[in-house]
Amino acid sequence: MAPRNVIVAQSGGPSPVINSSLRGVIDTCRMFPETFGTIYAGWHGIEGVLKEELLNLSAQDEEEIALLRYTPAAGSIGTCRYKLKKNQNEDFQRVVDVMKAHSIGYFFYNGGNDSMDTAHKVSVLANEQGLDLVAVGIPKTIDNDVGDSEFKLIDHTPGYGSVARYWMGVVQNANEENAGSCPADPVLVLQAMGRKIGYIPAAARLADPKRECPIQIYLAEAGITAEEMCDNVADQLRRDGRCIIVVSEGFDLGDLGFTRDSFGHAQYSASKTTVAQQVVNMLNEKGLPVPGSARGQVSGTDQRMTCVYASVVDLDEAYRVGQKAVLIAQSGENGWMATILREPGPIYNVRYDKVPLEKVANSERTFPKAWIAPNMIDVTDDFVRYAKPLIGEDWASVPVINGRQRFARFKPVFAEKKLPAYALQALRK
Repeated sequence: MAPRNVIVAQSGGPSPVINSSLRGVIDTCRMFPETFGTIYAGWHGIEGVLKEELLNLSAQDEEEIALLRYTPAAGSIGTCRYKLKKNQNEDFQRVVDVMKAHSIGYFFYNGGNDSMDTAHKVSVLANEQGLDLVAVGIPKTIDNDVGDSEFKLIDHTPGYGSVARYWMGVVQNANEENAGSCPADPVLVLQAMGRKIGYIPAAARLADPKRECPIQIYLAEAGITAEEMCDNVADQLRRDGRCIIVVSEGFDLGDLGFTRDSFGHAQYSASKTTVAQQVVNMLNEKGLPVPGSARGQVSGTDQRMTCVYASVVDLDEAYRVGQKAVLIAQSGENGWMATILREPGPIYNVRYDKVPLEKVANSERTFPKAWIAPNMIDVTDDFVRYAKPLIGEDWASVPVINGRQRFARFKPVFAEKKLPAYALQALRK
């Protein structure tokens, strides 16, 4: 059988290691030239597939492919927030038509639960129409919310280890700031990403595993009221004279006028009033039991795009799960997601396996209640033991030329379009 062409695409929010998975796909496809033909990227995810904007990755220089390891976020091939919903039949048909037109036999989709659902549906439709398409998912999300709460489908998603490392570093530095300026600014409120799941704010505990600093962590799942928060902070101030609050962007303080993305998810950092500012206002209006005021700091997309905080463990695992996806496809197996599973025992070790796309798409992960401390404003040592191996021991190396970071830069070589122009179904007026 002649080699068949490949499309790889990304969906949703990026991460510091998303391009490491992309590199894993490209490198491994190149190991099997008898199976995989030209490798294309959907330019800005599934939107690029729909628009027939296919970036030719096979035409890129090897040096640029290698630099994907050190390139954060999604600037290399782009991502999108466009979701293929079940009633968008024209969109699904268009994806299949594009794949037929360009002799695509393999589709790799890097994303979360929604992306796994899309990959599964595209695969089913393609095969119903006589296109021999193998679709394989690659997990990605900084929220660590892909999979199940028992960690049987996946232990953790690429991207989480790096954002956990980011928050370890941010809180360590914030503690130095707060310790020094507490006579005037005794309370520092830090807002972390994580809509309704607490893995990201929980990572703040990695900065202080021995609990020597006055840190309070407010997960969206904890169910703490605003009044209880005020009381907790006041008690901490009476004990220590200062307090660092790490609060989830999804912490419930009432309607903050959220904007929403095309998935229907609240965009907390793009809303008119942030949770951190609400907490600051609430504490200052109520009054603190010590002199000074509360101040706030809202981290934005830097949490998911700062390569200097990338975890070396995360980079390596992202690459290998991309490789695993290609090995699954090379064996002819369709409808799977490559996964990372932790081996039992005190020494951290993982294996790469596969789980059905459909099973991942219909799963929902929560933050284990057993990992929330009894006081509801901290996490347990069991969480620390889970998360600590993911952040790595060393700083990632970042190539620098003339003082500036050197990122991968692809040539704009696109496949020749063979189909009429197409308007995305959900965006038509």
